[in-house]
Amino acid sequence: MKHPSSSSGSSDAQKPASIYDVAKRAGVSIKTVSRVVNRQSNVSEATRTRVLAAVEALSYRPNIFARGLASEKSFLIGLLYDNPSAGYVAALQLGVLSRCRDEGYHLIVESLDAQSPQLSAQVHSLVTESSLHGVILTPPLCDLPAVIEALKRANTPFVRIAPEKPLAGASDVRIDDHKAAYDMTAYLIGLGHKRIGFIKGHPDHGAANARFEGYRAALAHAGLPFIEEICVQGFFSYQSGMEAGERLLSLKRRPTAIFAGNDDMAAAVLAASQRFNLKIPQQLSVAGFDDSLVAQVVWPRLTTCRQPIREMAEAAVAMLIQKSSDEASFERHLDHELVVRESTAPPSA
Repeated sequence: MKHPSSSSGSSDAQKPASIYDVAKRAGVSIKTVSRVVNRQSNVSEATRTRVLAAVEALSYRPNIFARGLASEKSFLIGLLYDNPSAGYVAALQLGVLSRCRDEGYHLIVESLDAQSPQLSAQVHSLVTESSLHGVILTPPLCDLPAVIEALKRANTPFVRIAPEKPLAGASDVRIDDHKAAYDMTAYLIGLGHKRIGFIKGHPDHGAANARFEGYRAALAHAGLPFIEEICVQGFFSYQSGMEAGERLLSLKRRPTAIFAGNDDMAAAVLAASQRFNLKIPQQLSVAGFDDSLVAQVVWPRLTTCRQPIREMAEAAVAMLIQKSSDEASFERHLDHELVVRESTAPPSA
């Protein structure tokens, strides 16, 4: 039979450490612990080191709501998206989550329907009821007036990833999608391809339009004609890539190379090519865009244009935190990279 005090002692041993425990161990006041946890600057380095050592030793985890009340600000960042590419969304989430952890913030992820008539009300309700510190917007939400107005009405800071057009007072992080698509198309032309099919991304995404125009510019620069029948509309989804791929490969004069607006659609083209008994890349070269996980796990692995999605997400968090204390707008451009793998080669004779 257990002694009554035994049960009590076990309970105390399992009880999470409190801010009072940290203060006692570090020999400081609870206000000092709060300043260190909230990353305030008015603490000496020696004291900060001592408090952080106590936090680690006690495995102290501050209550996010109490922390917000103490600092008079929320430590919640929202990531809002409407994108059919699971790989793109996953890379975004990993990037935002990583930087949020480094900065002491927490993440709320929300999937929204850009076509919903209640979109503005949904965004306003989300940011006010959750008391979000700020919001990261992805395409196509980042270009929708209904979303921007809802955030401004709620006085909530936001940073846009890959918007189509600049917006006064807004902070953006992007790559040069036009140049990236130009470079990929020029690479395929350099291999000797003259009939290069293109699968467009979702028409509501500004980046999709920029990539299409980059493709056209590279053709024009090389003196190759733009052929409308080998340009097919996709929607950044695997299914749309499958349908577009089958349509292109059913043509009497099929392309010798297909450049898809993202990796999901390019992977679908690889699958579609099996139905036509085409060898990749000997009989058909396939290229994608993003360098998401799917580009590396399909076979042959996809030649693609690397968009540093995770780094863009991390930059957006940093910009959002800076924006909260500085109302100036920022624009950050990251570099793209051509990643050549086994899915492309010179056209066969």
